[in-house]
Amino acid sequence: MNGILWQPGAERANGTAIMTMARRQGFTGADAVEELRRWSVAEPAAFWAGVWELGGVQASVPAGTVLAEADKMPGARWFEGARLNFAANLLRRDDATPALIFRGEDGTRRELSWSALQAEVRALAAELAADGVGVGDRVAGYLPNCPEAIIAMLATTALGAIWSSASPDFGVAGVLDRFGQIEPRVLVTVDGYHYAGKRLDIRQKVRDVAAGLPGLRRTVVAPFLESDPNLGGIPRGVSWGDYCINVDKPLTFVQLPFDHPVYILYSSGTTGKPKAIVHGAGGTLLQHLKEHLLHCDTRAGERVFYFTTCGWMMWNWLVGGLAAEETLVLFDGSPFHPEPAALFDLAEEEKVAVFGTSAKYIDACKKAGLRPKDTHDLGRLRAILSTGSPLVPESFDYVYDAIKSDVQLASISGGTDIVSCFVLGNPAGPVHRGEIQMRGLGMAVEVWNEEGRPVTGEKGELVCTAPFPCMPVGFWNDPDGSRYHDAYFARFPGVWCHGDFAELTPTGGIVIHGRSDAVLNPGGVRIGTAEIYRQVEQIPEIQESICVGQDWEGDVRVVLFVRLAQGAVLNAALEQAIRSRIRANCTPRHVPARIVAVGDIPRTRSGKISEIAVRDVVHGRPVKNTEALANPEALDLYRDLEALQE
Repeated sequence: MNGILWQPGAERANGTAIMTMARRQGFTGADAVEELRRWSVAEPAAFWAGVWELGGVQASVPAGTVLAEADKMPGARWFEGARLNFAANLLRRDDATPALIFRGEDGTRRELSWSALQAEVRALAAELAADGVGVGDRVAGYLPNCPEAIIAMLATTALGAIWSSASPDFGVAGVLDRFGQIEPRVLVTVDGYHYAGKRLDIRQKVRDVAAGLPGLRRTVVAPFLESDPNLGGIPRGVSWGDYCINVDKPLTFVQLPFDHPVYILYSSGTTGKPKAIVHGAGGTLLQHLKEHLLHCDTRAGERVFYFTTCGWMMWNWLVGGLAAEETLVLFDGSPFHPEPAALFDLAEEEKVAVFGTSAKYIDACKKAGLRPKDTHDLGRLRAILSTGSPLVPESFDYVYDAIKSDVQLASISGGTDIVSCFVLGNPAGPVHRGEIQMRGLGMAVEVWNEEGRPVTGEKGELVCTAPFPCMPVGFWNDPDGSRYHDAYFARFPGVWCHGDFAELTPTGGIVIHGRSDAVLNPGGVRIGTAEIYRQVEQIPEIQESICVGQDWEGDVRVVLFVRLAQGAVLNAALEQAIRSRIRANCTPRHVPARIVAVGDIPRTRSGKISEIAVRDVVHGRPVKNTEALANPEALDLYRDLEALQE
């Protein structure tokens, strides 16, 4: 059993919304939250109706039935008859308190009150409507994580149109692979952005993207580098200031069915053109309300931050906090510029209560020797969220030793597929070293073995055995639903198979061991790559690693690639140290047959290492979509390596 690193005091635990809901159902003992979770799975209609009430969902017409055809997956129907608007539920306040605080790496700070946000949304929505944008149309954002991105999303969804976004570091082909599928009427973008001290002008990319979207009626360009950028050559281009001029025009929130599409998000696309995943307004709203209010225990006016881009689903998750009346803290740029502690400076100065980031960021802070606990006043900080990849036990230790001892560390996991989480935090419960705290309320999450039986204490497939409101509406251009079905329901019919290799622990927690499609299989034994990374990346000479299975002499052998710390050399002694640590802390089957030093590791634009791309290169197969990678040139380092032929 992994030791307890933190637990809330009785007063703090009892004051959480999750404990309040548990008590209302009659659960008051030490296992009250777990009893609540079991009830929420057994009685989904009652639970989700309770979330609707807790979140104060605004609907012009209430639902006639909360859940119909509950035995169908996919196919269950939620909140039939209800009519609502997604943006209206995020814009329920109209006062002078702050709704958004933006910080740029160049020192820029902007603050928008709820009233100012309302006015900006009204102005943009009026012009979008004048350009013919209406129910079911698409508006695309090619934007940094700035207020304009949120304004544009809210204006779009207020009209009943569908929002989709990508970050400005995407290349032209990557953007067109995504937006070309959905044919947006309007593109909202910027003239450029800042990263690591550089000014990156994207106007030529915008020209090429706009030219590649034949149905585009308008390209709206917000100033980000220059106050009055030259838009020459951008098809149907207009500046944000010239476009959004009518702030006083009334805004009517179009009322639509519960499952009306609100977002289109995209799979990473490393195995081909990205899948365009369509999410419904009601399910997304309810799930985000549940996660913010119950699993994060946020309160109106609290400042919530997540380090993300508009190309990652955590941006959509963060924006959902507006429905909980949070003040969102936005940041765009490098998290280590101008100083390695830049995000902790932000957390201190903006009095952040919930700080969200990635496991890789926490590991980078550890390797950089940062100790914010000694250098920053983080008195308001009560929760740290981490996702993107598994958070190893040693990173748990680092957080409590070097960042803050009295803080809830909530490792969370879900994905673009559900624009939310399957497993996440419990603000009323203990944090066990190396474990995600709990399975999500209302989510029938289990771990199944190869035979499709639930297991505890064994590694297997993370599945969800019953419908939940935030299941995708479907995939774009998938009229018979076959691609959607094959993505999640082909492995276990009628059961969502998420593609995570996971383990339920005796404490009720969860450990994610990596993606199923990256699982190694030497000698027929399934091994999660995260188990190897955990050991290797504790060695000071190793900056980062990536591990794949290579077909070899009728079996599979484990090949480990390492990116070395500055000045380190991969010699026989270091190889032996790596193998010895893995053998001692894992099993002999985990020990790599080959260890190879490389200068870089390919990763997706959301920061995840791309094992599939490396595996394809190692086997001489083409990588189907290098545009999905932030650094595709890194793949060249893996081609024709002599060590892989030995």
